[in-house]
Amino acid sequence: MRAALTRLAAPALLFLLLLAVPFLGIGGGFVLDLLTRAMILGIAAVSLSLLVGGAGLVSLGHAAMMGIGAYAVAALDAAGITEGMIVFPTALAAAALFALVTGAVSLRTSGVHFIMITLAFGQMAFFTASSFSSLGGDDGYTLYARTEILGSPLLQDRRSFYLVCLALLALVWGGCTAILGSRFGRVLRAARENERRVRAVGFSPVPYRLVAYVMAGAVGGLAGALLANASEFVSPASLSWTRSGELLFLVILGGLGRLHGAILGALAFVLLEEWLSHLFVYWRLVFGPLLVLAVLFLHDGIAGLPGSLRAWSRWRPTFSKRRSADA
Repeated sequence: MRAALTRLAAPALLFLLLLAVPFLGIGGGFVLDLLTRAMILGIAAVSLSLLVGGAGLVSLGHAAMMGIGAYAVAALDAAGITEGMIVFPTALAAAALFALVTGAVSLRTSGVHFIMITLAFGQMAFFTASSFSSLGGDDGYTLYARTEILGSPLLQDRRSFYLVCLALLALVWGGCTAILGSRFGRVLRAARENERRVRAVGFSPVPYRLVAYVMAGAVGGLAGALLANASEFVSPASLSWTRSGELLFLVILGGLGRLHGAILGALAFVLLEEWLSHLFVYWRLVFGPLLVLAVLFLHDGIAGLPGSLRAWSRWRPTFSKRRSADA
C-alpha cells in the first residue's frame, strides 16, 4: 500500500501543479497555449509509452495515428460538422481502425522489422494525406472554427481548453496505469520479458499486443484531434516519421516504464524548445546536443532523476572515504 502511494505521489503532484497554472496567472495566455500543446503531446506520448514500456513495441508510425485523428477533424470541418460528440468519436474510431489494420500486419514481425514496418505504414499515411487536394494537399487545411461541445464553444476559451486537455491527460494516464496493473497488462509485460515462457503457460501474446496497439492508436487519434483544435490547422507534416521519432524521444527522455515520465518528457521538450528559440537564432545547434546529453546521462529519464540523485548522494561519501583511506 505504501509503495503504491509512493508511486502515485509524483504524478499527483504533477497534475496538481498543472491544475494550479491557469489560476495563478503565470505568463497569461501564451503560457497556457504552450502548456496545452505540451499536454496534448503528453497524451500521445503516454499512449506510446504503453506500447514501448508496457508491451516492448517500439513504433515509428505513431504520428500516423495523431495525423488521422487531426484529418478526421479537418474532414468533418470541411463538411460543416463541428459537434464534438461526433468529431472526437470519429477521430478515435478512424485512428483505432488504422491501428487495427496495420497492427494485424505489423505484429507478425518483431524487433527491427516491426520498427521498419510501422515506419512504412506511417509514410504511406503521410503520402496519402499529401494527396488530399480537397483538404489542402501539401499546403494543409485551416479549420473554420474549433470543435463545439454540445453546441457550446467551450474549446474557444484558452483556460477552458487547457482544463479539458488536462482532464483528458489525467484520464489517459489513469486508464493506461490501470491497464498495466491489470491481468491484461501483466501478460503484456511478461511477453515483453520472455515471449517463449508466456506461450508455454498458455497465452498467445499477439492478441494482447494487438488490443494494446489499437488502444494506443485510439488515444493517438484523440491527441491529433486536440492538436488540430489547438493550432486550428492540419497538414501532412503531423503524420511524418520525424513526429513519430519526436514522440519516441519524449518517452525515452521522460523515462521508459514510467507513464508520467512521458508527460514530463513532453513538458521538458516543449518548454526547452521555446526558451532556447528566444535566446538566439541558431538554437537548434544547442537544443539537439542538450537532448542527447540528457538521454546519455539520465538513464532512468527525468522521472527517475530523484532516485538517481539519492543513489549519487549515497555513493559520493563512500567514494570520499575510499580516497581518504588510500591517502
